[in-house]
Amino acid sequence: MRVILAEDSVLLRAGLARLLTDEGHEVVAEVGDPVALLAAVAADQPDVVVADVRMPPNHRDEGLRAAVEIRNRWPAVGVLVLSQYVERRYAVELLTTRSDGVGYLLKDRVAEVGEFLEALDRVAAGRAAFDPEVVRQLLARTSHTDPLRKLTPREAEVLDRMAQGHTNAGIAAHLHVSQSAVEKHVNAIFDKLDLSHTTGYSRRVLAILRYLGS
Repeated sequence: MRVILAEDSVLLRAGLARLLTDEGHEVVAEVGDPVALLAAVAADQPDVVVADVRMPPNHRDEGLRAAVEIRNRWPAVGVLVLSQYVERRYAVELLTTRSDGVGYLLKDRVAEVGEFLEALDRVAAGRAAFDPEVVRQLLARTSHTDPLRKLTPREAEVLDRMAQGHTNAGIAAHLHVSQSAVEKHVNAIFDKLDLSHTTGYSRRVLAILRYLGS
């Protein structure tokens, strides 16, 4: 796949570029700030952008802002954002912009090469990929809401895997159950979260966003 890297740490950017190149991917551009990122995407749309949430000049949410703009201007371009910590507001904002072709990983996850590459593949394929720790904290912080309390322990496990971006087949393999059992749990989750009449893959992400709050 064709990838643009946006990371102000030269060492991390170089390491990611080398990893992706070794895996047979094409690194179209390597940039260190959001202005250069937007210019690079405008000049040559890649399959996926990998961007740090915090970038120059203020190291706050510049990378996230650029990622949201990319999703709005070039919806076919997948966006995988990296963050040092779980930042709930950023994860929710990215998800609520568009739920397809987006991902949010902690930078520590990059060291797990297989998981990082799997997440990149999912985003490039138009699916979601969210760090398990991000999902855990999002769900934990919303445990006070009635709709999530309605879920059984098994349904909560399935929701956790759904939010990470796994397919029903992948969830079945992880939880060692049949795919039909997973499908029943997924339908039950949609019913309990009042998402049964929502169409499309977005239901899988909306399932953890419906009651997040501000």
